[in-house]
Amino acid sequence: MALGGNAILQPGQKGTFEEQYGSVQQAMEGLARLVLSGKWRLVITHGNGPQVGNILLQQDAAKGVVPPMPMDVCGAQSQGFIGYMIQQALHNVLAREGRGDIPVATVVTQVLVDRDDPAFQNPTKPVGAFYSAEEAKRLQAEKGWHVVEDAGRGWRRVVPSPDPKAIVEKDAIRILLAGGAIVVASGGGGIPVVREDGAYRGVEAVIDKDLAGERLAQDVGASVFLILTDVDRVRIHYKKPGERALERMTVEEAKRYLAEGHFAKGSMEPKVRAAVRFVEGGGERAVIAALAQAGDALDGRAGTQVVP
Repeated sequence: MALGGNAILQPGQKGTFEEQYGSVQQAMEGLARLVLSGKWRLVITHGNGPQVGNILLQQDAAKGVVPPMPMDVCGAQSQGFIGYMIQQALHNVLAREGRGDIPVATVVTQVLVDRDDPAFQNPTKPVGAFYSAEEAKRLQAEKGWHVVEDAGRGWRRVVPSPDPKAIVEKDAIRILLAGGAIVVASGGGGIPVVREDGAYRGVEAVIDKDLAGERLAQDVGASVFLILTDVDRVRIHYKKPGERALERMTVEEAKRYLAEGHFAKGSMEPKVRAAVRFVEGGGERAVIAALAQAGDALDGRAGTQVVP
């Protein structure tokens, strides 16, 4: 189950801990019902865009006081504090219903990427603070950053978004699942690492969380991959004449819609692509649905069902 950013930080919120924890508590009420039904065993992943963005801003603001940390470390920090909120809130709901015996654990997760991935030659993912043109050029020269002008709002750093190849901690996650735990893993797409001479090394990049979630779903042998977001169904001709919400898509239909450009890059496009990968990789089905409809979506009564 992949939770979108709206499950943690909702539009219009400042991003205080209290706001984010309140949103997580609300989301966990629904997920706990799935666990208590006895029909589903959960592995949870989540986005971290606003959270890691704020951590990067904190790093930048405090750089004259404490040494800033690299992006992979900031990603690990976000996994830790979001995982803490999810596991505590979910445990509290389960305990209230008499099932506090079900363990919930967060795994700080590394995700292997190919150091020769073309994304490293073409960084596209904006991260961190906005800068003036002068400051952006200075940082580009000093740190080797790639910087771009971002929609008239200022200049920002862009980093690669490579394809996820493997979940490094998959064996540890499987052991926890075999012991009956609910596992939170691969948050924010995971911490991107490359393998060199038998050793892992973190890299400055951002992996799409839905594509990494799909990789996790395959690695743990999930039967269903559920992507929860802020829309009730996938739509073609979105905000155009002929707009249509889809209750069901075959893999071939989804591929055709992707090729025709129906889905926004960085938004619905990677969700549909991840759903296609999961079903092609042997999964029974993938579902894209609104957070509040998780149970109905799993039962086939809501969302967009992606099938072979």
